[in-house]
Amino acid sequence: MFKIRPHHLMCMQAYIGKGYSKDFIENMDFIVKSLKENQNQIIQIVGLNDDICTKCPNNINGFKCSSNDKVLSIDGKIVKLLDLKMEEYNYKTLLEKLRENFSEERFKEICGKCQWYKYGICEKIFKEKGFI
Repeated sequence: MFKIRPHHLMCMQAYIGKGYSKDFIENMDFIVKSLKENQNQIIQIVGLNDDICTKCPNNINGFKCSSNDKVLSIDGKIVKLLDLKMEEYNYKTLLEKLRENFSEERFKEICGKCQWYKYGICEKIFKEKGFI
């Protein structure tokens, strides 16, 4: 069972095989591919570093992100949007909740301060996949 931070639910939908480092990309590839192939997996929503964070260069001692305040803010917005608790969920159910509750306005509000936002990739992919 994967442990996933709330904001990574969105990041995984827009992921295109690029990232911070080779190790990060390989780890993200594995997680995204696994969840895509079996959307009925149970995942655990966590409030600290998750399975994606393990290979991120911003990971501090396995417990905290170097941009923790920004990340916690984004996580909090996703928790509120999807009415999440730090517990286990069916991944497919979370995707459905994301589709039902996400919009272009919410995307800009939630993701606007993310370092990847300025590239426009996420917005393009979210539109293509019908999230916004």
